[in-house]
Parts: sequence; structure tokens; C-alpha cells
Amino acid sequence: MADRHRKSGKKTDPSGNPAQKRVVYAEFGDGATAKATERAVPDLPPNQQDLRVQASRKGRGGKTVTVISGLQHSPDALKALLKNLKAQCGTGGTVRDDTLELQGDVADRLVEALLKLGYRAKRSGG
Repeated sequence: MADRHRKSGKKTDPSGNPAQKRVVYAEFGDGATAKATERAVPDLPPNQQDLRVQASRKGRGGKTVTVISGLQHSPDALKALLKNLKAQCGTGGTVRDDTLELQGDVADRLVEALLKLGYRAKRSGG
């Protein structure tokens, strides 16, 4: 009977039942403790953050994106800020690592919007 399962490609345990996926070794637990091992991100108020706004085309197939770096927020706060900035500029965008990327060269509009929100923002680059 075990030969029949081997031919069909199904794995079985010694009792002949279909094999269950089981963890043999997990260094930090079963994944339920993932929040305990996450990197702590300080959620600083806007007036304590120095932001850089820069238009960039590197590695994007010639498309221009505006990158906001220097943010120190939790991922949820970054998403909320991105949604607000996308609505003000009328563009799409994404969160990458600890930076925000908005489509197009909207650096001037972003600096104004960030200053109104209380951030210390400067345009960098050309």
C-alpha cells in the first residue's frame, strides 16, 4: 500500500496516513511570536523628524519618482501619511523600506505639504 502512495507522489507517515506538514526546528517559535522579534521603530512626532525629498530615476526604467527619506514612523503611520500625500499630489505611490515613493516629479508640492503637516522637510538633489 505504501508503494501505491510513492508512485502517486503522495508522502505518507509510517502509519500509512497522508503526511502532515510539521516543523522539526524553529529558532524563534512557531511564528506567533513574530511581533516579539520585530524591529522596534520609534514613532517620533513630525517636528523632530528631518526629511529629505528627492526626485530620482535610478533603476526605474527612466520613470521619475519622488522619494521621501528620513521618516521614523511605524508601518501603519507610514501608510496613513502616504495616503494623505498621494491625495494631495494626485499621484500613486508606495512604501519601500522606510521611505515613501510617489510617482512623478512632485518634490515641490511634497515639501509644501510636509511643512504644513509639521515636518522639517528639505528638497535634496537637483
